[in-house]
Amino acid sequence: MNRTVRAAVRAAAVAGLTLGLSSCSEAVDQVDKAVDETYEVTYEVTGKNVDSIGFHGGGGTAMKPKIESVSGPELPWRKTVELRGIMPAAVMPVAADPEGAAVTCTITYKGEVLEEKSAESLVTAGGCVAESPVTG
Repeated sequence: MNRTVRAAVRAAAVAGLTLGLSSCSEAVDQVDKAVDETYEVTYEVTGKNVDSIGFHGGGGTAMKPKIESVSGPELPWRKTVELRGIMPAAVMPVAADPEGAAVTCTITYKGEVLEEKSAESLVTAGGCVAESPVTG
């Protein structure tokens, strides 16, 4: 390849890389903004015979949220928490009762139900997990 062709190829590669980096920079800016944004959700658990409730309360990181818990909660149980960025909202009621347990969990954001689940059985575990609304 002669010197002129090599210079043209190099110039095209640099131009492509520059355009790619500026697009990448915009994406990084959007992620940074989403990670710093906070949002509030309300968790609600109803039913009977619930032994404990675990939930993301806002501590930790998006990939390793700190799970807070309440033992022997009075039902209906409701808690509003502030979460950050891409951290998912999650509430996990646990019930184990020979008479049978019944549990419904709900996650609400700005009056809109993001997730709702119900279960009935001898042992009930699981819960509700919702994607962060700031990723939208």
